[in-house]
Amino acid sequence: MIVYGIKNCDTVKKARRWFEANSLEFEFHDFRADGLEQKTIELWLKKVPWELLLNKRGQTWRNLEDPRKDKLDQLIAIELMVANPTLIKRPVVSYKNDVMVGFKEQDYVTYFGK
Repeated sequence: MIVYGIKNCDTVKKARRWFEANSLEFEFHDFRADGLEQKTIELWLKKVPWELLLNKRGQTWRNLEDPRKDKLDQLIAIELMVANPTLIKRPVVSYKNDVMVGFKEQDYVTYFGK
């Protein structure tokens, strides 16, 4: 299992604590420190829609000065997320050929059977 995010994100911290408390092993991949490749985002988008993955409620989105914001489609969303990984809703959990976005404890309890 790989948990993607940024280390100082409160939601990522909650997810990581949940995995640790439930004795689930994971690798943490920090967007800022480790980077993020377009092919990884494209793999995620085979499992979740780009509208779920792109966080339009965060500070990065509000501060983004890109005219393409008003003409979003999947291709533009991918380009924006590659250039600005903090536009991705966090955490993204890659597990057993599946992808989960965000952290809701009840969803994790149900999915992981804990």
